[in-house]
Amino acid sequence: MSAGGQLGDPPPTPVDIKAELRRAVGALHDLQPSKVQSMTSDLSIDEELILHSVGWEPIELVCGVSLYSVPMGVWNWGQGEITSASAAYARAFEGAIDRIHRECAKAGGHGVVGVQVDRSIHRHHIDVTLLGTAVRPVGARRVDAAHVFVSDLSARDFTLLHVSGWQPLGLAVGAGFVYAPRRSIGLAMQQKSQNVELTNFTEAMYSARESAMERMQSSAITMGGTGVVEVKVTEGPMDFARHAVGFAAWGTAVRLVAEDHRSLKPTMVVPLDDPMSGFEATALRGN
Repeated sequence: MSAGGQLGDPPPTPVDIKAELRRAVGALHDLQPSKVQSMTSDLSIDEELILHSVGWEPIELVCGVSLYSVPMGVWNWGQGEITSASAAYARAFEGAIDRIHRECAKAGGHGVVGVQVDRSIHRHHIDVTLLGTAVRPVGARRVDAAHVFVSDLSARDFTLLHVSGWQPLGLAVGAGFVYAPRRSIGLAMQQKSQNVELTNFTEAMYSARESAMERMQSSAITMGGTGVVEVKVTEGPMDFARHAVGFAAWGTAVRLVAEDHRSLKPTMVVPLDDPMSGFEATALRGN
């Protein structure tokens, strides 16, 4: 009688260890790939849930990078706009946007949300890096890169825009770099000990801003947009060229795709379980 058996039971069948090992190895070759797709996203948990609430899903982190050279000597003293630097900035953005479009389409996305824009201006080159999460309607088919949108809107803002009947089209970008005219030696000495406006820098900043905003608006119009939202700007002189000022602006071009704008009616939620902090009234007198 075995330790766990009853008197009169048939003896247990011995286990063929070699056969079990062969069966296990064979099963490894017969495994079918999982139907669950992996997903990588820099969205927060609530943003992913908000996306799913309107029938969209995150797919993968995608990136676009471009470095464009600036000809030697363009930052030297001059007058008017530094056209080579303005063109290099625009082309660096175009290259980065084109690459993130292609990565998104390759991943099966219909657009990119939450794009983080990292741009830096150097003496001899300008580099732009775009990083965001590719998204698509749940179960949707692939689209080509030409039909992908790129947006710096958060997933929450994208959802609000989508529910309201609006559609993001892409990043609209504009930049301008302008020389600040030289001051005469006499004027520079006179202003050195006074609090006065440096009109040469003020006028250069206004000129750079006007060029940048006009180019951003033209970019949005080219995409068929009727407005630009979440606009971000950077401005000021460069460390290596303090006699020049730059102004750059970018945002998401949008247009209304529904017949009419849909007004949202948010619901106010007030939590009732906030902790109460109690204290002794005598503590106010230091007792």
